[in-house]
Amino acid sequence: MIVTLIVLCEIGFWVLLAAGLALRYAAKMPRLGATVLLCEPLLEVVLLVVTAIDLKNGAEPDWKHGLAAVYIGFTLGLGHSTIKWIDARVAHRFAGGPPPVRPPRYGMARAAHEWRVAGRWTVASVTALALLQAAVWYVGGDGDTASLRAWQEKMLFLIGINLVIAGSYTLFPKREPDRGAKRLGGPPAG
Repeated sequence: MIVTLIVLCEIGFWVLLAAGLALRYAAKMPRLGATVLLCEPLLEVVLLVVTAIDLKNGAEPDWKHGLAAVYIGFTLGLGHSTIKWIDARVAHRFAGGPPPVRPPRYGMARAAHEWRVAGRWTVASVTALALLQAAVWYVGGDGDTASLRAWQEKMLFLIGINLVIAGSYTLFPKREPDRGAKRLGGPPAG
C-alpha cells in the first residue's frame, strides 16, 4: 500500500505541477496557478500520515516505509527548486519569458553553484534522516528497524557524495578556456 501511495504522490506532484503551470500561463490565472502549486506539500502530509498509521497498526517497518521518508525529504529539499526550474522553462517557451539562467560553468561561481546544489541535497537527506529516526523511535525497540537504518546510511552517503562534488569544484575550479590565445595562436605564416 505504501509503494502505491508513493507512486500516486509522485503522479499527483506532476499533475499539480502541470495544472498549476497551465493555469498560470495558458489560462492567464497566475494566482490560481500559484495556489495549485502550493498544494504540493499536502501530498507529502498525506504520505506521512498514512505511513505513520501503517506503522501504528503494527506493520513491520521495511524498505517501503524508508522510501516514504526519503520521498518526503527529497520533495521538501528539492521540490521548490524543481518547480522553479520547470517554471522558468515554461515561462520562456510558452509565455515569452526571458531565457532561463544557466548555471555558471567556470571558477568560483561554479563552485558556489555546486555548494547550493549540495545544500539542497543535504536538506533533502537530513529531512529524510530525521523522518527515518522518528520512525525508528516510533517503532521502538520491539520492532526490526534494520531497513530504516539502511536508508539512513544511504542518506549519509548521499550527503558525503554531494560534499565531495562541491568540494572538488572549490579545490579544483574549472578554468575558462583562453579563447583569445586560440584566435591569435596557430602556426606562423611561412
